[in-house]
Amino acid sequence: MDGLAKIDRDELVRRMRADFEQTMREVADAVNDAPDGHLIDGSEERVRDVLTAFRARSFQTAARMRVEATEASADFSPGEAGAEQPGRGGPLDAQLQRAGGAAPPAVPGPRRQGRRGGH
Repeated sequence: MDGLAKIDRDELVRRMRADFEQTMREVADAVNDAPDGHLIDGSEERVRDVLTAFRARSFQTAARMRVEATEASADFSPGEAGAEQPGRGGPLDAQLQRAGGAAPPAVPGPRRQGRRGGH
């Protein structure tokens, strides 16, 4: 395998459009729900959490698309496929690793207000 196949940017946009639009609705809701006089401190954390989750979904979708494109363009028989698929220790896995071989950190879930030191 020479490397990962490239993804179609327009296809990524198509796949993420509905998610992006929903994310922007959530951003608007967070800003609109902020109390008067507290625009920033009343919405910033919620907007950050919504955008962090979108960023993770966007990256996961793009990475998955690149793996799918690579698998679709690979010329191997079904009997040899296991060595090339992600998660099975093949050459594709080596290309998907972070520098140093470390797995990516888990994406944190949304923070809940009122759980800091019992507040």
